[in-house]
Order: sequence, then C-alpha cells, then structure tokens
Amino acid sequence: RSTRGIMSQRQGQRGGVPGLGPKRVEGGSEGGGGRMVSASSSVLASQPSNPKRETKDGKQDMELVASNNGGDKNDPSSSSSTSNNRGGKDGNATSTSDRQERPEKEEIYTYEAPWLVYGMNWSVREDKKFRLAIGSFVEEYNNKVQIVELDEDSGKFECTGSFDHPYPTTKIQWMPDRPGSRPDLLATTGDYLRLWKVEKDRVSMECLLNNNKNSEFCAPLTSFDWNATDPSLVGTSSIDTTCTIWNVETSQAKTQLIAHDKEVYDIAFAPSANVFASVGADGSVRMFDLRSLEHSTIIYESQNLVPLLRLSWNKQDPNYLATFLMDHNHVVILDIRSPAEPVAELKGHSQPVNSIAWVAHSSCHICSGGDDRQALIWDLSPLPKPIIDPILAYNAQAEINTLEWSALQPEWVAITLQRRLQILRL
Repeated sequence: RSTRGIMSQRQGQRGGVPGLGPKRVEGGSEGGGGRMVSASSSVLASQPSNPKRETKDGKQDMELVASNNGGDKNDPSSSSSTSNNRGGKDGNATSTSDRQERPEKEEIYTYEAPWLVYGMNWSVREDKKFRLAIGSFVEEYNNKVQIVELDEDSGKFECTGSFDHPYPTTKIQWMPDRPGSRPDLLATTGDYLRLWKVEKDRVSMECLLNNNKNSEFCAPLTSFDWNATDPSLVGTSSIDTTCTIWNVETSQAKTQLIAHDKEVYDIAFAPSANVFASVGADGSVRMFDLRSLEHSTIIYESQNLVPLLRLSWNKQDPNYLATFLMDHNHVVILDIRSPAEPVAELKGHSQPVNSIAWVAHSSCHICSGGDDRQALIWDLSPLPKPIIDPILAYNAQAEINTLEWSALQPEWVAITLQRRLQILRL
C-alpha cells in the first residue's frame, strides 16, 4: 500500500494525510481495471477516455442492496427486490417496466487521465453543471490539475484547462458561487493555499496565501474548506497542529489557532459563517466558533485515539457530522447535540474507508467509498434505530479514492479510482 496524500518538502521533509491518496493495484496496469469485484463491475473493465454505453446484457453497474432499515424484504417494491436490479442504461433505481417506458440514458461517464487521480471537486456554478477539476498524484514536485467538462451532446469529457501544480493537491474546491456572479475561482492546497482564476482560454494563479513568511520552510496543508455562507472565508488545516481562517478577498489571515494536539487532517464549515470543525491525528473532532475562539468543544474522541482522517458536515441538518478512522472500515455519524458517543456506525465496507460525502439535497443520506472498491449509499432516516445495511452499492474496478455528490444535480455522484474520473447517475 503506497502512502497517500503525502507531499515532499525541501530537504526530504514530508507531510500530508497518511492513509489517503491513490493506490497502485497489483494484477493490472495503473490505468486498467485491476481485479474485478464481481460480474456487476465487468462492464467497465477496459474503459477508454471517452464514455461508452453499457454493452453487456445482464451486467449490472449498480446493484441494490437489501436494507434492514425499515424495508420489507418480502415486498417486491423494497430495495431488495430483484426487479430493481440494473441491467440497462437507465441510471435510476427503477423496475424493468419503468425502464422500458423511459428513454435510455447514459448511466456512467468515464474520463481517463494521464496520471493517478486523487483531488477532485464538482463545480457548483449553474452554467457549468458537468464541470469538474481533478488533481494528479505523482510523488514528486511537478504535478498537474485538469479541468474537464462533459459535453452532453457528444457524451464525451473534454479537458478545457490544465495547469502545473507544486506537489499533489491534498484538496481541490471551486468557489461556492452558484449564480456565477463572482470571478470563476478554483482553490487548491498542497504546500500552500493557492487560488486560480479560470478563464475561457487560460488558467492563472490569482494568489498564494502563506502565513509563515519568516521561514523558508512550510508546514504542508492537509485540507481546506470554502465557506458557502460567506465565500470570502477559507479555512485550512495543517500538519503543524493549526487551522488558519483566510479572507481571500484581502489575502490576509483572519485568525490562526492551535486546533489539535497533533496534526490536523481536515476542516469543514457548518452551514453558517462562523462555526467550523476539524479532525486530526489526536483522534478528536473539535468544534470552533469564530466569534469566541478562546473556547473549543471536543465533541468526539475515537477509541484508543485512532487518528481521524476526514470530516463532512451535513449541509441540510447542521446537527450531524460524519468522520472515519485511519485504516478502519466504518463511518462514524455524530450528533453535536449529544456528543461523545456516535449516533451511528456504518459498517458496510470490508476494507478501510477513504472518502465520505453527504448527499447534497438530503439531510439523511450519505455516501462512502473505500479500498473494497465499493461506493455505498446509506439512509439514516431510521435513527435512532441501528443502521444495518446500505440502500445502494456501486462496485468499481479499483479502490475508490475520493467521491463527491453534485450540489446542482441530485442524481449524479463522482468518484476517482486509479487514473479515472467517473460520474454516475443514480
């Protein structure tokens, strides 16, 4: 297992998030399909850079998983019914009769990058619904970021922009500007926080934000989050135990605080301008308020203080957070109203989890992806009853590194694996 999310620094120093990043799969080329999980995944075993329609009858890219979360297994309309299995091009989880009545649509589009893909983010601009940014994972200084967009008429991805990036990106995020009334900006972290201006024929660096100008060395940034309520604010997390809140309009640090006892691996804003949370190598989830930074709240500590790698805040219901532990195969769901103990632990993966994302349009659905090559969708509406099984599973051809739900189109989710970006219509 190659170390992932790691950047090199000068004089051999290293930083980043251990346990995250692309993996090389034995038994296949880096860009190939690797080992197949099941027959349901074989339709993508050799996917070129342009998407294709499914051509093998009876093969299923999406499979509905029997749910114990209130569904009746004997009810033919429940998620465990075989009539809901997918064998065609229609990406909706519908019965065979429903598919015959609807026009056929693509279910999966694939873009093949020239390098291992790790960083990925879906544009939120209403005029760029199928635009994404992806970052390379090359374990050297010179890396790349590509901007790709799906042509809905041709059904093909096109690279509409590309730029060099020092070290692999630990995260990529478009400016949260749905109407498109602001400059078209893209942010990345690695050694520093950088903002890039995307124009029709070029991409240029808008600014580089560094709060440690007195040293020739930098503490690598592990992640960041762009405040959707106040887009002038960006928060970064670092291996030096700090979080920094930036005003990107003035290019000045608004505040920097020691957030954890060890490295900070992720940061996420609540659906508000002032509250954010972070996770780190000390195994804790901590919550902060910009209006009173002299206090913070530890809302969860993992058993044996196992490091927590990523954090995702439910944008529809800010009472709920999700996180996962390093080298563990379950997702932890937290309710900030009753901290300390998880309200749910989602244990559907057989290998470590790499990425989590709340469904943008729902307060009770979350998706997780992991080393077991599965993307699982969970329904949390039965809480406080135990959540036993996911309601939907996608079997990929390799370990899933990152996943993200489209904020504009509720039926679309994006994943990265090896050299591929895939978007799936559910």
